[in-house]
Amino acid sequence: MAEDTKKSEGEKAPGEKAPADASAETMPKKRKKKAKKRSLTEANVAIHASYNNTIVTVTERNGNVVCWASAGACGFKGTRKATPYAASVAVENALNKAKLLGVEHVHVSIKGIGSGRDQALRAISASGVSIESIADRTAISHGGCRPPKARRV
Repeated sequence: MAEDTKKSEGEKAPGEKAPADASAETMPKKRKKKAKKRSLTEANVAIHASYNNTIVTVTERNGNVVCWASAGACGFKGTRKATPYAASVAVENALNKAKLLGVEHVHVSIKGIGSGRDQALRAISASGVSIESIADRTAISHGGCRPPKARRV
């Protein structure tokens, strides 16, 4: 009979609190989903060179963004974001991220009239990836909308 009144290690007496580690055993642990490990050899590189900043985006062939960088995100502030050096640093950062995923061949499209256009292209060719094609997507101005009628006085 004495054996019946003894508590086993897993049981608790009425009114007694459960140990802290007991609740951790009963609750299922939440697991984070692993991100898909992308491996691509060919990618698109879109360069947007404005008067104020240069933004570089690396995408898959179907358009899904893989990684990006900009002169502002690389630590440049104010008017230094619009310099050719800042554009080359942004391209290097974006392509270093892309190289970790296995990018070897790129198709480049450039948009904008900023000062970082040419330097960004030079930085891509110096980075070690092969450029398959270059397309200029800069919008062409057409003279604007129709001017107002002449004033009659």
